[in-house]
Amino acid sequence: MVFVPVTARQSFGAPNPGLNAGQKFILGFELVWNADKLVQPCDPNGSEQLFTIQPGESVDSISTRLEQVGLIPSAGSFRTYLIWTGMDVFIQPGTFRLSPAHTGRDIAMMLESTTLTQVNFNVLPGWRMEEIAAALPTSGFDFSSDEFKREVIVPTNPPEFLPIGGSTEGFLAPGRYILPRKTTASQLIYAMLERFLTELTPGMRTGFADQGLTVYQAVTLASIIQREAIMESEMPLIASVFINRLNVDMPLQSDPTVQYSLGYNSLQSTWWTNPLTATDLTFDSPYNTYLFHHLPPGPISEPGTAALDAVAHPSRSSYYFFQAKCDGSGLHNFAETFAQHQQNNCP
Repeated sequence: MVFVPVTARQSFGAPNPGLNAGQKFILGFELVWNADKLVQPCDPNGSEQLFTIQPGESVDSISTRLEQVGLIPSAGSFRTYLIWTGMDVFIQPGTFRLSPAHTGRDIAMMLESTTLTQVNFNVLPGWRMEEIAAALPTSGFDFSSDEFKREVIVPTNPPEFLPIGGSTEGFLAPGRYILPRKTTASQLIYAMLERFLTELTPGMRTGFADQGLTVYQAVTLASIIQREAIMESEMPLIASVFINRLNVDMPLQSDPTVQYSLGYNSLQSTWWTNPLTATDLTFDSPYNTYLFHHLPPGPISEPGTAALDAVAHPSRSSYYFFQAKCDGSGLHNFAETFAQHQQNNCP
């Protein structure tokens, strides 16, 4: 489980941070097993031909057609490589000049953008700073992951609601960004902050104040909710649980805050260790909400608008507990008392 993703990473670069451990193993195994179909050209003496991608065309269709016209040796291996790297969400419609003398990896890079001047970059809700940074090497931007992380930690132009010395973690609005290839790390972060400010409506600000929260505190709570909730429909109810706990000085006891505290898990190849052990829950960090009866010092991920709105407008409930249902649906059982909470434990 560890050897295969590590070997694939060494040969084909870092995996998409959005993949879970199981997906990394399966995709990594396919990459390692079929490596020759990606690093060797289909025809070293082949000539260039025009290849057109239609708007909305699926990766399966693109890969199949590339194989049919003799540009790549294997549609399946090519598709696996796109998903492994995260390039599958960045392929743009347009007409490309491609050659079977190129390797599958070369062709993938050529399809990532329709122009040499723009970059199409996507940030998923719930990513933490390091996951965004991990996606940068294949994005096409000219700056490094380390430059980006340094700028997040010590922003050049911090917004007014950040505490002195605070990072912009949590305020890098998720979504799709189409920016010039020459964009700097500072400019990318500025674009993300600008989108965050656009999405932060007056109604949200009022809602935060109604809960007794500053913008910074509200975003911190929203970042936890983003990691806790699988379904957006449950976010307002999960928000109510945490707000009820805060109002009675009860620890939030949120697993994602422990995961954030622990940092990168090299064995699982993820920033979000799962499952957590009893020892993990005692990890000494101000972000560990099992140990401290308040919000962590700052956000733990980049929350989407649904999570922000859930904090501004939480459900009215008397719940103080919730845990995932045992049916794999991604939904949760909620409880008012610890006794009821224990009854919701999976057998």
